[in-house]
Amino acid sequence: MKRVKVLVGALTAVLLFSAAVTPLQAKKDDVTSATIKEMENQISKAEQEMKELKNSLSDVKGLVKQLEKEKTNLKNYVQQLDATLEVIEAKITDLNGQITEKEADIVYTQQQLQDAKDREADQYEFMQERIRASYETSQYHVLEQIFTAKSFHDLLNRITYEEEMVAYERQVLDAFIANKEYIAVCEKQLQVEKEYLDEVKLSVENEQAALEELIATKSQEIEKYESDISNQEKAIREYEADIKEQNEIIKQLEKAVEAEKERIRKQNGLVLTYDGGTFAFPLESYTRVSDDYGNRTHPILKVPQFHNGVDFAAPKGTAIYAAYNGIVVAATYSSTMGNYVMIDHGDGLYTIYMHASKLHVKKDEVVTKGQKIAAVGSTGRSTGNHLHFSVRKDGNYVSPWNYIVK
Repeated sequence: MKRVKVLVGALTAVLLFSAAVTPLQAKKDDVTSATIKEMENQISKAEQEMKELKNSLSDVKGLVKQLEKEKTNLKNYVQQLDATLEVIEAKITDLNGQITEKEADIVYTQQQLQDAKDREADQYEFMQERIRASYETSQYHVLEQIFTAKSFHDLLNRITYEEEMVAYERQVLDAFIANKEYIAVCEKQLQVEKEYLDEVKLSVENEQAALEELIATKSQEIEKYESDISNQEKAIREYEADIKEQNEIIKQLEKAVEAEKERIRKQNGLVLTYDGGTFAFPLESYTRVSDDYGNRTHPILKVPQFHNGVDFAAPKGTAIYAAYNGIVVAATYSSTMGNYVMIDHGDGLYTIYMHASKLHVKKDEVVTKGQKIAAVGSTGRSTGNHLHFSVRKDGNYVSPWNYIVK
């Protein structure tokens, strides 16, 4: 902005100086040349400032595009993390359900084990009473069985019955003991399974905590990207405002130069006026358009940008011709346009021929329609051999198709 203010001051001084030149003074060649040269220097400086601003603007737009891409990638990654987190949360819910079931199974098994222990104790006490009573009455009981038996067969049946009762009671006791041992094994197995589920749950919960922390970190990074993008977009607006102001300065300087040159031409009897004729094609045999006038994505910067001319693809060295009669106001090199020629056709109408490999005319040279002025190349900011042909009217770029026929 400071440089723009300096140029505004310079423009004011130039315009005042130009207005102060009297007809008598205008006849002096040294004063006239100094006036025009000063204004042209100011235009050159302003154009250079604007190029730098545009380059900075392109860089910032490229950075914003990259930041947007990285932010999008980061958001996609966070979405993937969110999906993974949902799976983990579902897994934790399932594990909690399994743990609850295992805990219920353990409680039930422990109750079964306690019941079995109680029944075993009762059975053991009953067997003790049976054995004690059998021991105390065994002698009398045997005699009773012998003397009260109705027959030898009856005696055998009684003895067999007693033996079967003892065996049954022993079998029942063994079954209780086996059941108790089985229940104890089940309880231990359930406890092992529960401990395993607890470990799995802890591991999954740790994974969940790590994911939540990662998501929080990435969300902060997204916020930083958004902040950076906002700052860069602010810079873009400032650059665009500077470029707009710079363009206005250039327009005023161009008007001042044009007015001074017109005054000199009239004074010298040379009046340059555009008569409305159709332009000649700047390339004789190559009319294929590789990139047209209007909005496009820049082939190098890869950002949306207005294309201020028409690109004609052609081999290196192909002759470039003046589209119309005029005076060469620039035949030089710039980092963006490469080798270029700018021709004044009068009435604020200019044509510009960019990226040439060689120039065949010089500044202030009078040229005619169809005259060879340069050769096709790929100098400056270019991706291949071509002619970039622009038309400028009253300080603004306009469509070349308004002046040449497709």
